[in-house]
Amino acid sequence: MAANGGGGQSVTRCRPACRIAGSALSEHGFFYYGFVKYMEDHKDELVLILAGYQREMETFLQTNPGLRSRFPIHIDFPDYSQEELLAIAEQLCARRQYQLTTQARLAFLRMLNPPAHRDDDNFGNARTVRNIIEKALRRQAVRLVAKANITREELMAIEPCDLPEVE
Repeated sequence: MAANGGGGQSVTRCRPACRIAGSALSEHGFFYYGFVKYMEDHKDELVLILAGYQREMETFLQTNPGLRSRFPIHIDFPDYSQEELLAIAEQLCARRQYQLTTQARLAFLRMLNPPAHRDDDNFGNARTVRNIIEKALRRQAVRLVAKANITREELMAIEPCDLPEVE
């Protein structure tokens, strides 16, 4: 990071700093020392916003005793509801002129219910929905390539069998 002495705006990406592994402090302690020192030396010139999942951010803030006090404002965003995730899926489909059939919508909701997988480290909320829809589009294309005559409606419809977790 370099200070912007001219009073203008300077943006530095620090995403790798927030990738915390179990022993990150011992491996990268020099980084955290420099990070905290830079924040202190330039506190009147620097606005730093950290974003990440709650557990990882908590781990990050615990890596150095001075970090927590330097980030006094915390905003937690709740996970999307199942209805919101369905709306996101439908928007992603609509942008590409696809639509979930009624049966696919029900299957998609079953994939999210119960939302026990939300405790899984790999669940990314809207990102997971995007991955599901992208995979469904690929599966739909593979399914339709074997058909001789395809209607416009078939080309636009995502069926339950296209959804990756629903077979």
